[in-house]
Amino acid sequence: MKKIPMTTPLVEMDGDEMTRIVWRWIKEKLIEPYIDLKTEYYDLGLENRNETDDKVTIDSALATKKYGVAVKCATITPNADRMKEYNLKEMWKSPNGTIRAILDGTVFRTPILVKGITPFVPTWEKPITIARHAYGDIYKASETKVPANAKAEILITKENGETEKILIHDFDSAGIVMGMHNIDKSIESFAHSCFNFALDKKQDLWFSSKDTISKTYDHRFKDIFAEIYEKDYKKKFEEAGIEYFYTLIDDAVARVIRSKGGFIWACKNYDGDVMSDMIATAFGDLAMMTSVLVSPEGYYEYEAAHGTVTRHYYRYLKGEKVSTNSVATIFAWTGALKKRGELDNIPELSDFAEKLEQACIETIESGIMTQSLANLSTIENKTIVDGEGLISAIKEKLEQIL
Repeated sequence: MKKIPMTTPLVEMDGDEMTRIVWRWIKEKLIEPYIDLKTEYYDLGLENRNETDDKVTIDSALATKKYGVAVKCATITPNADRMKEYNLKEMWKSPNGTIRAILDGTVFRTPILVKGITPFVPTWEKPITIARHAYGDIYKASETKVPANAKAEILITKENGETEKILIHDFDSAGIVMGMHNIDKSIESFAHSCFNFALDKKQDLWFSSKDTISKTYDHRFKDIFAEIYEKDYKKKFEEAGIEYFYTLIDDAVARVIRSKGGFIWACKNYDGDVMSDMIATAFGDLAMMTSVLVSPEGYYEYEAAHGTVTRHYYRYLKGEKVSTNSVATIFAWTGALKKRGELDNIPELSDFAEKLEQACIETIESGIMTQSLANLSTIENKTIVDGEGLISAIKEKLEQIL
């Protein structure tokens, strides 16, 4: 078949470890044979981030602002062990945190459902989408160790030079302290993104925080959501027959477990980070979850919701076959291609992406799957394949569909 043309490049953010290997397989077998692929490439592998003093991460985010749509591979956020392993200049921050701080917006994560894999929560009949605020909080925090007999305070210096001090703690023994922030503008963008996404999907929207304990910080989130809903969305929600609902985060968890699914759960940054993994795993597999960052300015960044699959990577380097599930990474590519086709008015591009997603699902439902899915699937006569074998099987199914 003739390759499908592109007019505007995708911003391509390469990553680390096993997902970097899978990234190459996907491009070579499932994308480039069918699409005249145009990308602006940024290597976000940890070695290159270290070499560029993490400038490459900032450049990739700015390129996303220029072109509008990005697709990102999973990346390492280094800890002390990684500092030694990669001989890093410093413990570089999370690339996702850096990119999200520049683009702002909301991360929407939705599980990919296939026949034969039943959620661990028996009541769940429909997907639950996590809407994660993608700015600030612990991901942009400043933190330090505190010696004994020291005092930690918040110091606010106002525009007119006036200062305000708020005591955090008098330390009679050594400890730790953290300062984190958010801004009204970003919370407002988060709220608008969630309300609009709910209207687009015609699904109820839940929002949760802990305003009974955090009477200023979390309460600000609650108040902004309530004000925007009453002013801009209440009538639209009523006309659409959907509901906006606020509750405490612990109550939300209990309600989610008892629910049938089919709604959007908006969470603050850290809550969304944790709960998206919980939702993905409870629906079956973290490698079966889509993730997209949607900014209020109309920028989109698609990625898999999981990490770099380190354990598989070191086995792969030894020459072993590894059963890495690539579906979420494939869906990152299809999501970006669909959006690029929509924005550039190239329906063939969007149609191809839809068919590639169909090929993924039909391949698994036919019984061909990686070990992690086989452990969950109730399909009889399963064929367990390694990561590259799954991509080859998906390619074969795609050829049949095309």
